[in-house]
Amino acid sequence: MAFHRRRNHYHNRFRSILPVICTISGALLILFALLSFLAPTPIASNNPQHMNSLYARNGVVEDTIGESVLHIPKKGRTDRDIWSSRNSKYYYGCSNASIKFANADAVTQPNRYLLIVTSGGLNQQRTGITDAVVAARILNATLVVPRLDQKSFWKDSSDFSEIFDVDWYISSLSKDVKIIKSLPKRGGKTWIPRSMRVPRKCSERCYQNRILPVLLKRHAIQLTKFDYRVANRLDTQLQKLRCRVNYHALKFTDSILQMGGKLVHRMRMKSKHFIALHLRFEPDMLAFSGCYYGGGDKERKELGAIRKRWKTLHVSNPDKERRHGKCPLTPREVGLMLRALGYSNDVHIYVASGEVYGGEETLAPLKALFPNFYTKETLASKEELEPFSSFSSRMAALDFIVCDESDVFVTNNNGNMARILAGRRRYFGHKPTIRPNAKKLYRLFLNQTTMSWEAFASKMRTYQRGFMGEPKEVRPGRGEFHENPHTCICEDSEAKAKKDSGPRKYGKGYDAVGDDVLGEDEPELSDPGDDGYQNGPQEKDQFNGTDHAAYAQPAVYKTSRIETPSPSEHGNNIKTLHSAPRGVISSSTSNLS
Repeated sequence: MAFHRRRNHYHNRFRSILPVICTISGALLILFALLSFLAPTPIASNNPQHMNSLYARNGVVEDTIGESVLHIPKKGRTDRDIWSSRNSKYYYGCSNASIKFANADAVTQPNRYLLIVTSGGLNQQRTGITDAVVAARILNATLVVPRLDQKSFWKDSSDFSEIFDVDWYISSLSKDVKIIKSLPKRGGKTWIPRSMRVPRKCSERCYQNRILPVLLKRHAIQLTKFDYRVANRLDTQLQKLRCRVNYHALKFTDSILQMGGKLVHRMRMKSKHFIALHLRFEPDMLAFSGCYYGGGDKERKELGAIRKRWKTLHVSNPDKERRHGKCPLTPREVGLMLRALGYSNDVHIYVASGEVYGGEETLAPLKALFPNFYTKETLASKEELEPFSSFSSRMAALDFIVCDESDVFVTNNNGNMARILAGRRRYFGHKPTIRPNAKKLYRLFLNQTTMSWEAFASKMRTYQRGFMGEPKEVRPGRGEFHENPHTCICEDSEAKAKKDSGPRKYGKGYDAVGDDVLGEDEPELSDPGDDGYQNGPQEKDQFNGTDHAAYAQPAVYKTSRIETPSPSEHGNNIKTLHSAPRGVISSSTSNLS
C-alpha cells in the first residue's frame, strides 16, 4: 500500500509540473528559431577543410573555425604610421655610372650584334630585357631591341614598341650600350643570326668563354629563352647598369601610362591611402605549386587535371609544401594578415589578379574583411579598357602602375612581379611592401583556434618583422638582384648618424630586424614559367612566378644618366630620383575623372 501511495504521489506531482516544462520548452524553441532567423548568413571560406566562415556583425568581423571564433575589431592600429617606412628618408637610389665606366662609343666593337628573345610573362621578360643590356656590354656588342615572347601560354602578340617607349629606351642608354631597332642587312640580304641558349646565371667569364667566341666567328647571335641568364653577382658598375635599365630606361608607352594614371587617380579620389594586392590564385598556378586548399575531391580532380600539362612534375606532399612556406596565401589569409598588421576594414584595396580559383566564393572572405574592394574592371569602363583588353601584357602593365603607385603593396606569393616591385620600391624610397613570411604564418594560421585576436595579431606582427619593405631587411647579396638591388641603394650616413645619436623613439626590435631574416625564411614559390609549360618543370627553381599580371614600371626621366647626389646634397636631388615617375602620373591625371 505504501508503494502505491508513493507512486501516485510522484505521478500527481509530475502532472502538475508538466505544463511548466512544456511552456519552457516552447519558449526555448521560439527563441532558437528567432536567433536563427536574425543571425547573419556565413560567407563560405575558400578553405572548407578548416570549416571557416566570416561574419560581419555591427562592424566587427567574426572569423569562425569550427567552434572557435576570432572577433576582429573594426578599427586598425593607431599607435604607429602604417602607411610609411620609418627609416626610408636615410636611403636613396643611386645608379649613376662611375667616370671609369667607358662610354659605349669607345668600347662597342664593329660587326658584333646581340639579339635576344625573352621568355614568359612580362615581368619574367623584363629580367631578360634588363640583363640583355648587361650582356651586350660584357660582349662589347651592339644590342638589337629585344623581341618579346609571343608564343608561350599568354599568347600576347605585342612587340616591344607597343608596350615600352622604344626611342626612350635607346636614347637613355646611349652612353652605356649601342642599341638599334633591327639587325642590318648583310650584302643586301637578310642576316640570319646564330641561335643559341646561354646557361642560367651566366657570369662575365661565362659570357666571355662560351658566347664571345661564337660571336667573333658569326658576328651576330640570338640568345633564346633569355630570362635569368645573367649571374646574380656582377661587377659593381654592371649592377648599376642593371638599375639604370630597370628603373630608368624601361618606360611604358604614353597610352599605357595615361590609362594607368587614370586608375591611380580614381583610387586617390576614393581615399587618401590605398593598398594594392597582387593576388596569385589562378588554377594553373595552384596546380603547379602542388598545394592543397581543402576543396576535397573536386579540387584534387580539377587541379590534378591541370597538373598533367607538366609531364615531369611529380606529385608532391601538399602538407610539406605548406609547412615549408611554398604555398601562396589564400585571399582569406591575406585579409587576416592585413587586419592583424593594423589596417582597418575601411581601407580601400585594389586587387590585381588573374582568374581566381573558386571565383567569388574564394574572394568573399577578403571582401568581408575589406569591403572597399576594387579592380581595374570596376574602376574603368569597358570602352576605356578596350584598347588593352585583348593583350595580357598591356592589361598587366595597367595593374603594375597602380601597384607601383600604391601606398602599400602586398603580395600573397614570391613570384616575378613580387620580386621586381619589391626591388623597385626599395630603390624609389622604401615604400611599404608586405610579403608574407609564409613558413611561420602557416603555423600561425594552423593554431588560430587556440588564441584570441589580440594574441593572433601580436604574433603576426612579430613574424612579419623583416618582411615589410624596411631598409636593410635583406643582407646584401641575398635573393635576386632585381629583388634586392643593394648596389644601387645609398645611405645618407650624416643624417642617419644624427638620428642615431639622438634619443631612441622606436620600440624594441625595429632596427634589429636582421639583415638576413628575409633571406632565411622566405622560400622561392615555384610557379609555371614558360619553360615549364613547354618542357616540364626541370628548371622549376628559376620560375618564381608566371606573370598573368606581369608588369613594367612607368619611369620617365629627363636625362639618360642620373647624377648620384652626395650625402650632403641628396635631399635636393632625391626628388628627381624618387618622384619623377610619380610626377608623370600626377601630371597626366590632374584633369582626369
